[in-house]
Amino acid sequence: MAPDSSLPHPAWTHDIAVEPGADLWVFGYGSLMWNPGFPFVERHAATLPGYHRSFCVASHRYRGTPERPGLVLGLDRGGSCRGIVFRVAAADVPATLDYLWEREMDNRVYLPRMLRVRLRDGGAVEGGKSVSACCFIVDRSHPQYCRGLDEASVVCRIADCCGQRGPNIDYLANTVEHLKELGICDARLSKLYDRVRGVPG
Repeated sequence: MAPDSSLPHPAWTHDIAVEPGADLWVFGYGSLMWNPGFPFVERHAATLPGYHRSFCVASHRYRGTPERPGLVLGLDRGGSCRGIVFRVAAADVPATLDYLWEREMDNRVYLPRMLRVRLRDGGAVEGGKSVSACCFIVDRSHPQYCRGLDEASVVCRIADCCGQRGPNIDYLANTVEHLKELGICDARLSKLYDRVRGVPG
């Protein structure tokens, strides 16, 4: 039966093009790594070149308030980022994308992009040791993008802010701990966590 063209298109179809009937790779750099929330058939340690994990997104609700916004992670330009890439079976792709758009794209501070990521764990897939994966890059034109914050400002905001899901420092601590459990060393975040813990309470 042909699809009903009168039905509204899923939100993700306006942002990325997905080949019908094909599997999809999804790159996680934060909570998606340890809590993907969607079914997958394989996963690999992977590196995304050209972007790094950064506290560059203002949080007005979950880890802060509009008056005292906290900070959460985004993928920002420059460097590289170690994370996890997941392969989603073709039959699960539409539902997975629906879920990811509800989870990640509520305020559209991220730009979904299909980018090449390199597998790091010795795995290989058809076509080599890199795959094209859906990545959520921070939108530098979005009002919640925090451009040019120095480290002292980042430390103060994470140490002081709190939102609906608790203190901002808990978000940082949780991220550092899970990265260690996954065998991913992010020296920048570990150093940041040490500095935030050193702020007088």
